[in-house]
Amino acid sequence: MPIFGGKESGVFDTIEKHLEVVNESLVAFRELMVAYLDGDLERAKAFEREVDQLESKADKLRRSIETMLYEGAFLPANRGDYVRLSELVDQVADAAESAAHTLILAKPKVPLELKDELMKLVDSAIETYKVLVEAVNALNSDVDRAIELAKVVEDAEEKADEVEYDIKGKVFESETVTTYAKLVWNQILTKIGDIADRAEDTSDQVMLMAIKRRG
Repeated sequence: MPIFGGKESGVFDTIEKHLEVVNESLVAFRELMVAYLDGDLERAKAFEREVDQLESKADKLRRSIETMLYEGAFLPANRGDYVRLSELVDQVADAAESAAHTLILAKPKVPLELKDELMKLVDSAIETYKVLVEAVNALNSDVDRAIELAKVVEDAEEKADEVEYDIKGKVFESETVTTYAKLVWNQILTKIGDIADRAEDTSDQVMLMAIKRRG
C-alpha cells in the first residue's frame, strides 16, 4: 500500500514516467550500439536522434517533478531529497546521450572480435539501471525493500565495472585496432560505464531516503 497520497501521489506518478523515459533512452542507445557494430551508420544516427529526443523528454519530466515539489508536495524537509533523486536519475540519460554522441562523432573502427563483449558492457550497464527502477518504485510502498534493492544496484554496478575494465584491456591489447580508435573506444567505454555509475549514485540517494523514512 502506498505511503503517501494527494500531491505526493502525483509526484510518484511523474517519477515513474521519468524512470520509464530514461529507460527508453537506454533501449534506444542499445539499438544504436547494435546498428553501429553491424556497420549501419545511418541507422545508428537515427537512434542517436532518438536518444537525444528522449533525453530532452526526461529533462522536461524532471522539471515537472521539481515544479510539483516546490508547489507543496511533501514536507519542506523532504523536497530536496526528491529534487536530488530526479536529478540523479536524469544523469543516467545524460550518460547514454554522451556515449552516443562520442561514438557517432568520432566513428572509431569496430573491433569485430570484441563485438559481443561491447554489447555485454552495454547490457551490464542497463541491467544496473533496471534494478534501480525497482528500488525507486519501492520507496512509495516498502522502504525495507528499497534498501535491499539499492544494495543490489551497488553489486550490479561493480559487475559492470569489471566488464568495463576487462574490455578496455582487450581493446588496448588488440593488434587490429588503431591507436586513435583505442583512445576513442576508451572514452566510449568509460561513458557506457557511467550509465551504471550514475545508477549507483542514484541508489545511494534511494538508500538515504529509505533510511530517513524508516527512522
